Amino acid sequence: MNFHQSPNVYVEQVHLKVTNKERASSFYQEILGLQVLKEYRTTVVFTVDGKTPILTILEPEQVTAKEARRTGLYHFALLLPSRADLAACLKHLLESGYPLQGASDHFVSEAIYLADPDGNGIEVYADRPSDKWQWSEGMVQMDTAPLDVEGLFQQSNGEAWRGLPKETIIGHIHLHVADLHAAQQFYCDGLGFDIVARYGEQALFISSGNYHHHIGLNTWNGRGAQPPSEKSAGLEYFTLIYPNKEEMLQTITRLSNQHDSIQVEGEEIKLIDPSGTRLILRTKA
Repeated sequence: MNFHQSPNVYVEQVHLKVTNKERASSFYQEILGLQVLKEYRTTVVFTVDGKTPILTILEPEQVTAKEARRTGLYHFALLLPSRADLAACLKHLLESGYPLQGASDHFVSEAIYLADPDGNGIEVYADRPSDKWQWSEGMVQMDTAPLDVEGLFQQSNGEAWRGLPKETIIGHIHLHVADLHAAQQFYCDGLGFDIVARYGEQALFISSGNYHHHIGLNTWNGRGAQPPSEKSAGLEYFTLIYPNKEEMLQTITRLSNQHDSIQVEGEEIKLIDPSGTRLILRTKA
């Protein structure tokens, strides 16, 4: 089952602000294994298949270091096609000597965590088969257990690292928010996502089409956390793909009752969530 295509709603691209384009570009190529699709004076567009944008970095004028304890990006997550691919990636990362921030078994997936040189969080993960996910009353069972690294390496085919597989996609995005209830109203009541896991008043996981999560929302930077300034490194925006224009317009109708920062520009709809995070809605080209 593909949870990242129509009729589901899913994250397709992430746009980040960085303080040093060349340093960030080297990281995303040499450490993370992305390819340059296009490069401009202040911007680099990355791909895994040689044709489809997956990540864009931008070095704005007068950009400042990423501000701490703000809303915005917790991490964006790159979904690899198989456990063997995750093993190969972990082996490469360990050999590179780049610092990792963690490695976890979430029951529905296995994941590695790190951050780019600006502190933008990154998860690289592989899903377990969806028929192994445990559901109860519409909620999926997830946890954070130690990753079985030895078992993972047994999946390795021993081939040399050649970068991320061309089937790699943005699997989900996880955001710091100021208020979980307001975020739920926006992303669930407005954008149409379903709640699939809740952890008290601190974290909410939401998805489309019974995926374990397309978006994570948390208040771990503090309830009432402020948005970063415009000049701060961090998340510029991310894109959500809707199955068709009709569903996207229905979403806007729902949102217009509670939200006023809606801009329609051609085939795109630009929004700002209640915590100040920008996102763009579009349909698949």
